[in-house]
Amino acid sequence: MELGAGFRVSNVSQQATPYLASNINQRSLNFRIAHPFRLSNASFHSQRVCSCKAIVGESSNVEAIEKAKMMSSDYSRDFELSSLTALCPLDGRYWAKVKELAPLMSEYGLIRFRVLVEIKWLIKLSQIPQIIEVPSFSNDAQTYLQDLIDGFDMDDALEVKKIERVTNHDVKAVEYFLKQKCQSQPEIAKVLEFFHFACTSEDINNLAHALMLKEAVDTVILPVMDELISAISNMAVQNAGVPMLSRTHGQPASPTTLGKEMAIFAYRLIGERHEISKIKMLGKYAGAVGNYNAHLVAYPDINWPQIAEEFVTSLGIGFNPYVPQIEPHDYMAKLFHSVVQFNNILIDFNRDVWGYISLGYFKQITKAGEIGSSTMPHKVNPIDFENSEGNLGIANGGLSHLSMKLPISRWQRDLTDSTVLRNMGVGLGHSLLAYKTALQGISKLQVNELSMSEDLNRSWEVLAEPIQTVMRRFGVPEPYEKLKELTRGRAVTKERIREFIQGLDIPEDAKKNLLNLTPHSYIGVAVELAKNISTNLINGATFL
Repeated sequence: MELGAGFRVSNVSQQATPYLASNINQRSLNFRIAHPFRLSNASFHSQRVCSCKAIVGESSNVEAIEKAKMMSSDYSRDFELSSLTALCPLDGRYWAKVKELAPLMSEYGLIRFRVLVEIKWLIKLSQIPQIIEVPSFSNDAQTYLQDLIDGFDMDDALEVKKIERVTNHDVKAVEYFLKQKCQSQPEIAKVLEFFHFACTSEDINNLAHALMLKEAVDTVILPVMDELISAISNMAVQNAGVPMLSRTHGQPASPTTLGKEMAIFAYRLIGERHEISKIKMLGKYAGAVGNYNAHLVAYPDINWPQIAEEFVTSLGIGFNPYVPQIEPHDYMAKLFHSVVQFNNILIDFNRDVWGYISLGYFKQITKAGEIGSSTMPHKVNPIDFENSEGNLGIANGGLSHLSMKLPISRWQRDLTDSTVLRNMGVGLGHSLLAYKTALQGISKLQVNELSMSEDLNRSWEVLAEPIQTVMRRFGVPEPYEKLKELTRGRAVTKERIREFIQGLDIPEDAKKNLLNLTPHSYIGVAVELAKNISTNLINGATFL
């Protein structure tokens, strides 16, 4: 490694220098050959590397260190973006799990949807009879425009960014890009100035953002949510009859089944998923302050609110007729709040499963070569559920800020929403990562029925509840107090419970039922609830 690649030279101690002196020449050569980054500071290659090699060749270690210290004071190195230099781990370490969001929620996606809106608006203008300056386009012209949308690629996006470096305005850059692209098409070339006609930038942006969210939610987020809910629902059905000790306040409580506890999460998640699916993305197309001011001056005889509604809804988006310059983002707040709540429920699931793994109720399938701890070879850590929980927290932090900030804009417009909106993909990306990681964790789980059974066998005190309830039915005095005296703070065995039941003054059939009761069988209707989860989900889901 070249000096400075992994540490500051000024911090190198004399004790470390012999190692550096004996190894740096070959290591620096290897580094320059194999390193994946291009360095933008060209002088580093020529001057800095040569200086490093000269220093380590000195016979005096002290002199070498002093020269390195002098060199390091103005040392700089700029890395180009790659998976190792990305500040956001979604673009680096976790890219493989979130990359399907990139074409939709990235700057590329924003530009692509802006292009779509600008083109669709021009086509809409050509269909309004009063706008004689933009005649109806021929099939060839319409095909040409549609091809610009369908064929939009990374080179096109880079061309837009190149134009933006001159305009310093991202939406105007899209307009200029389209004018350049359409100069060669005779029909469209005559009406180039009707690109962006009567539009403020937010007319384009708000529809682009709505389309980004709609496609991301419909094609990426909801399907993975459905997959997650389905996996948890399957756990519920498969383990419907597996009895398990409950723990209220962390203490032994009335038994349940593993399947029923999983069914709870499936039902909660499907409810929130259903709320997300009902949220309609909204859009506006009403000009600078929402009044169609410029529209009416240019064409006073056109019903512009009606035209705007037709245009917005033609894109598959709901229409908001009352707006300032921006669409006020209330639907976004509702959407992000709902995703946050879905995530909160999943955090609860992750923590419960983590706890069940800790209790030994679940074992985890090991993966060849995988290491749980760098020092404790026996460890198989619940890393997927921990990773999921952590990313859900990051997602909720970002999405909560979006949901609280976006509906607030000073007077008719301020730009605080503009930079914030660029982070929608971050919140959704961390959510997507968390969903996939939880699914990965679920796929590794193995139910350990023996461990659950042993816990139940050690917890006969949980039968205090049904015994004192039956005693109440038959008028036995102070049933709760008697069971409290028998069980609280004491070791309770099967024999002590049976002896207590035998001494009760209750009908023989009631006594027999209590004597047949065990912690394993005292589970109420948990089995039925778990088995019926698929049926109960149908009202709120379409994936089953």
